[in-house]
Amino acid sequence: MTTGKQRIISFVMSGGVGSRLWPLSREDFPKQFHNLSGQGSMLLRTIKRMGARTKAAVPVYLLASERHADRINQDIAGVDLAGGRPILEPMGRNTASAVVLATEITLREHGDELMLVVPSDHEITTDRDFWNTIEAGIEAANAGRIVVFGIQPDRPETGYGYIEVGPEVSATRDVVRFVEKPNEETAKGYLESGHFLWNAGIFLFRASVMRDAFKAHAAEIWDKALTALDQADTNISGTYLPHDLYAAVPSISVDYAIMERASDIALVPATFRWNDLGSWQSLLEVGSVDGSGNVIVGDVVAIDCEHSYLRSEGRLLSAVGLRDTAVVATADATFVAPVSESQNVRKVVEQLEKTGRLETKFTPAQDRLPHVGAYGNRVRHWLFDETLPLWSTAGVDERHGGFHEALSFDAIPINRTKRMRTMGRQIYAFAVANEMGWDGPAEELIDHGIRFISNGRTERGGWVKTFNPDGSVLDATEDAYDQSCVLLALAHAHKVGHKDALALGTETFAFIDEHLADARLTGFLETPGDMGMRRSNPHMHLLEAFLAWYDATGNRDYLQRAARIVDLFRHHMFDSETWTLGEYFSNDWARAPGEPGEWTEPGHHFEWASLLSDFAAASGQKDVVRYGRKLYASAIANGLNRSTELAYNAVSRHGLPLDRNSRSWPQTEAVKAAIALDGNGGPDLKPEVEARVGRLFRWHIEPAPKGLWIDLIDETGRAKAEDVPASIFYHLVCALTQYVDYVSKGR
Repeated sequence: MTTGKQRIISFVMSGGVGSRLWPLSREDFPKQFHNLSGQGSMLLRTIKRMGARTKAAVPVYLLASERHADRINQDIAGVDLAGGRPILEPMGRNTASAVVLATEITLREHGDELMLVVPSDHEITTDRDFWNTIEAGIEAANAGRIVVFGIQPDRPETGYGYIEVGPEVSATRDVVRFVEKPNEETAKGYLESGHFLWNAGIFLFRASVMRDAFKAHAAEIWDKALTALDQADTNISGTYLPHDLYAAVPSISVDYAIMERASDIALVPATFRWNDLGSWQSLLEVGSVDGSGNVIVGDVVAIDCEHSYLRSEGRLLSAVGLRDTAVVATADATFVAPVSESQNVRKVVEQLEKTGRLETKFTPAQDRLPHVGAYGNRVRHWLFDETLPLWSTAGVDERHGGFHEALSFDAIPINRTKRMRTMGRQIYAFAVANEMGWDGPAEELIDHGIRFISNGRTERGGWVKTFNPDGSVLDATEDAYDQSCVLLALAHAHKVGHKDALALGTETFAFIDEHLADARLTGFLETPGDMGMRRSNPHMHLLEAFLAWYDATGNRDYLQRAARIVDLFRHHMFDSETWTLGEYFSNDWARAPGEPGEWTEPGHHFEWASLLSDFAAASGQKDVVRYGRKLYASAIANGLNRSTELAYNAVSRHGLPLDRNSRSWPQTEAVKAAIALDGNGGPDLKPEVEARVGRLFRWHIEPAPKGLWIDLIDETGRAKAEDVPASIFYHLVCALTQYVDYVSKGR
């Protein structure tokens, strides 16, 4: 290379996500950062190519996403940008805004120089071939033309944009028009005509020429991008654009904004070999093949395979008898397609993004947590588009009334005794969904449920325990747990306007006060007249119901009821030595003897932590939150399976596992507790919230059929559930609607 050449300021665009190379390429780790050729990342090789033209140092700038700042710093560490720097966007705004930024930075910092804007993710033969092609366009650029570069097509490619050119009269050719990606028949016609080249996405121009083009054809983009640039923060690591101002810039490509509107554009045919590595087929074409024409990367055993791209990022991949096939396996996803169809991976990505799956966004890593709210779209889709529609149809017993107690994994109702607590929980779930804006038939479902349970009223005004599948009463016991679930359902039914809910709730409170309230001691009996062992769990659900009625009515009598249970928790249920919650007690609230007295459940620790936080917010008794933090800390320290990070079903007061299995509901309660305690006078638990939602989906939701869940998992992570219990629907709706609300408020 020689000195004395006209200076060209280079800008490398690195904002793409490379979805055509999924599952390897993700939003947090797009293809330009991958070492696909064995010679370093595509970004690093591109930046080095920009500095290879002359011995004199010429600035190289990088236009990239702010979320990739750390990865960029690692990738280009030790590379001299010769006065250039990263320009970091808070969100993607396509290539038009990037070109505006590049143009204005050049004008401000270097004057009206020639500029070269290139993508970061193209495979190019040699630096010399590249620069020989670029220099062939300098004369046209100096004359005030925008210069683009075209690749001579060798096949009817449908994945690239095309440029139609006029006849060859000099080193440059006149651009007739830009054409988007064609269908195969059209692409064949382009190839046969000889007048169409692939658009390499490389631009050479003088800064003032591009400025004038934007002011003439896309003034809004120019003005809004400059407004953001004026308020940008530049420090040693780069220029950071302000979020709100940059969000206002229209998102459009420079091809649409300028190239299709400007006149007198010149094209230089490339003399270098080029590949944008935009599909698994392209990687097969440029990769190092074995004797059978296969490209094999990672831990792969291939037998009798030909002309296939086989890649494993971690675990062993074995293949037999494949022909012209792409198989790419990562820790959390596998893609399989004929090589000729591999570019259609975009359709898979679109489907995953539609359902909110995170496999398109985040690269699996043990030490990396998704950003706050990462699961928001996935949760909303699973809850509102998959689960509520299923349980509002298949989960409803249209023949006998009420709701089915369980579904098979084929979503077929299971003929089983119906529990009052499940009926109440289903009513609650549909009421909460209605509160959250679900557009399904919530009012009809609530009324359906209330009409059914009304057949289970006792003579004393309480509610029975169970029904036969046909709706007749099976067990007329008036259990405190069941009364609490009905009260919770009625509170939310009243909140969304059910006409009978308030009267039924008032009658239920009267029954509880007369027949379940313990006249001698604080708290409630398990059933009327029962003076045996006490449990904390029914009291927890009564606390939940009392708080719900206070929220629905504003009547402080319900808050006073809640306060009495909180006092009972403080003085009897909570063990201040071990920071644990007792489950079983004698009639006088002493710890139950033997194993029952040692039994604790991490799920209930989480559940109480959430409810205590709710009580503190309603009552102003902020000191109660510290009990919630202690319960949460105890459950996290002693109640988790360290292999799966799921909560055990039960542990002893001193942290020894008693039931090593993991049900789904404790994981939902962990989500609620983390949300309730986040920033509530304690530490930042936002990463913990995301981790808890992630584990719930990883183990209990994603492996199950759509709209269902795996309720029981053993200590090795193996599913043990034989069906899907409806009673868990309440836990899922409660936790996940709280998460949706949490994300929407930006907490």
